[in-house]
Amino acid sequence: MEKTSTDWLYTVMPAVFTWLKESESGALEIDFDETKRQAEYVLKAQGKGGSRMGGLVASGTLGENSYLSNEQRLFLLESLSKVAKKYNVPLISGAAAETKEEIAIIIEGLAKVGVDTVMVMPPKTKEAPCDEDMYAYYALAATAAKEAGVTILPYNNPDAAGYYAISTNTLIKLAALPEVVALKISTIDVSIIETLLLVDKDLKILAGVDNVTVYAGLAGACGGITGVGTIFPKASITMQEYVLKGEWDQALKVSQAMNSISYLDGQPLLMEYLKFAMGLHHNDADGGLRTLGKKLTPEQIEDVRARYILAKERIEGLGLLD
Repeated sequence: MEKTSTDWLYTVMPAVFTWLKESESGALEIDFDETKRQAEYVLKAQGKGGSRMGGLVASGTLGENSYLSNEQRLFLLESLSKVAKKYNVPLISGAAAETKEEIAIIIEGLAKVGVDTVMVMPPKTKEAPCDEDMYAYYALAATAAKEAGVTILPYNNPDAAGYYAISTNTLIKLAALPEVVALKISTIDVSIIETLLLVDKDLKILAGVDNVTVYAGLAGACGGITGVGTIFPKASITMQEYVLKGEWDQALKVSQAMNSISYLDGQPLLMEYLKFAMGLHHNDADGGLRTLGKKLTPEQIEDVRARYILAKERIEGLGLLD
């Protein structure tokens, strides 16, 4: 069925990287100007059908979130909120905490610097919480969001990031909270999307893993958050256009063109891999290797380089290179 909604949830949204530079002392610090420039580059892009990215995801997994201090994250998001406002898209950011009280405080802080929707990760506890505790965690997050004037996006990410899986029953209950704008499902097992929509066909679900975007759309996801689309935005937007029109053959062609690099989005080092690929795309390999995360080995660097080159050739063959 062709979707005609202009709602931002029916688009793909780029998870942008946090660019770093060396300070005079040689330490790495946030390069705010480059980070904003790269974010604008993606938001300017158009798909073959003329649509654009519908939101800006910042300081998430790909934005080195877990390596930044709270102060650094807030400065970064405040800076990028100006970019989001310029392009009239919501600013979305991730949040994770050990307790429900802590997540409430984090949401309040994010709202103050211009974040519109908070992707809330499951609690970072030593043991998996029971369904009741998981719901209580998100329920308090929803209350904090209401008080702060923002919305939340429960983030089910049990694969590469290793967070506790949120049960289907809990996801259904969370979706009913007024402050929950959608569910983000980041797993290669897209059958969960089909299962959720069989319970409630009106649920809004965003896909979160690039190499199953088309399959998530076929299962019923309305949009998605993309890392590879930050590198190849025209291709990613065009693929979403095909998905919304139900033109699955065309969507699959684009997915296959990006396959070699989309694979990296489901790996534990996805941030380091995709950031380096973004550096290659902008003729700045050294910049792409600047990270607060893991240092890539020469073998990993060459693997990403080969995957990027193959994807670029295939995408160019479809006329979708930016």
